[in-house]
Amino acid sequence: MRPAALRGALLGCLCLALLCLGGADRRLRDRHEWKKLILVQHWPETVCEVIQKDCRNPPDYWTIHGLWPDKSENCNGSWKFFTSVPSKSCLQLWGHECIHQDGARGAVLDLLPEMKEYWPDLIHLFPNRSSFWNHEWHKHGTCAAQVDALNSQRKYFGRTLELYRELDLSSVLLKLGIKPSINYYQVADFKDALARVYRVIPKIHCLPPSQDEEVQTIGQIELCLTKQDQKLRNCTEPGQEPPPKKEVWLAGGGTESRGLRVCEDGPVFYPPPKKAKH
Repeated sequence: MRPAALRGALLGCLCLALLCLGGADRRLRDRHEWKKLILVQHWPETVCEVIQKDCRNPPDYWTIHGLWPDKSENCNGSWKFFTSVPSKSCLQLWGHECIHQDGARGAVLDLLPEMKEYWPDLIHLFPNRSSFWNHEWHKHGTCAAQVDALNSQRKYFGRTLELYRELDLSSVLLKLGIKPSINYYQVADFKDALARVYRVIPKIHCLPPSQDEEVQTIGQIELCLTKQDQKLRNCTEPGQEPPPKKEVWLAGGGTESRGLRVCEDGPVFYPPPKKAKH
């Protein structure tokens, strides 16, 4: 092959490779693109029932499950989770990346007291709370980091706690007379109460009844937020068809757990904490 022809062939191969890389990059960006955030809170008593483990003295208030982008997960597997300033071994292993990714400017050490109280790990029996936060950061936080207000661990966990306090779901339900009870509510009671206070349509998940149970059990409430400024918005638009029935698994629940689903219209059980029953 003549030199000119060879150069032309090589140039053609190079252009084709660049086009393929560009297409792959676009597909990757599209896969991680999202439009809204979801503040997910769960009812500890139901979580303990879902995972079929011995939850000792679960909180008697709604706790944080996570802050989730709606259509994106696991955006940066190399972004390590730190609860404090990186250790010497981390710095030796990752170098500048340790500081750049979060390190001293983004560690969540000062947030730990609030995280332990309002974002507890109800799933793992061993006292390693950070495994749940690590999961939430890698699966959801690394994608939420597209937004400046959430672009470090410190911002992501701090902003989630702020939203939790601002929306104050536990107090809102209590003020509206909806409190854990051995008597059943209607799912509409929750929907109407939340829509009246927050002026948006939430999404509510329940634990379907087992063979020896009469009704579904409330498990999780989602409040949706705009991407850039984290203002409340509808999770579904009025008149929009409900999503197909899809099980929602809790982090670390494993295949032995029972899944939550979007609640059916009708009666629902809002279980009192067991320690309050005796």
